[in-house]
Amino acid sequence: MTSWQPDGAATASRPVWTIQRAGERYRGGDAASGIETLHAFSFGRYYDPDNLRFGAILACNEERLAPGSGFDEHPHSRTEIVTWVVEGELTHRDSTGHTAVVRPGDVQHLCAAAGVRHEERNDGDGPLVFVQMWLAPKEPGGKPSYEVVRGIADATPYAVPAAAAMLHVRRPTTPGERLALPTAPQVYAHVVRGTVRLEADELGPGDAARITGSENLELVAGGPAEVLLWEMNG
Repeated sequence: MTSWQPDGAATASRPVWTIQRAGERYRGGDAASGIETLHAFSFGRYYDPDNLRFGAILACNEERLAPGSGFDEHPHSRTEIVTWVVEGELTHRDSTGHTAVVRPGDVQHLCAAAGVRHEERNDGDGPLVFVQMWLAPKEPGGKPSYEVVRGIADATPYAVPAAAAMLHVRRPTTPGERLALPTAPQVYAHVVRGTVRLEADELGPGDAARITGSENLELVAGGPAEVLLWEMNG
């Protein structure tokens, strides 16, 4: 990962950021079972004590599931799990009785709270690609919950109050289009498709920026793109 900071120091008005390239992600999953995963943070067999989390974010996994493959029922607790489908359809089932099919443009949120079990599968005929982000809640416990917001608009952020975080989706359509970053103590930017520029750094699909002190920062689109932005105030 590469870092940028003006004059070697961060202040309230001087942002700093670290770029993680798609090729720097840890490759996990189970290719023999049709599952390919790219991890941005320490996860499972991969452990890096210097890459455990950023703000509330514990994981940002890019998942690719072949038709008929998926994650069998497994437990979670004390985690806010937010999923963004890039391609295909994701089938979700959980131990609280929720079943849903999540498609591109939908935001899925599973609050694991004190404990829940779920499974995620590609029951479709084509490939499934999604980005799944895990956030740490401020307080443990409580009852699990689940929701899907269909076709979220760029101007409608999705709040995860338990983690003091908010997800913004940005989809610029023209080269040179400017996207103001949320002003927050920490912002995590993940490029889903297309290219954007953060000052002198160009980011492409799978690249991410971990930004501290985002005031007055912008992304500049290289053309049609899709970017997930986490605003974190915790």
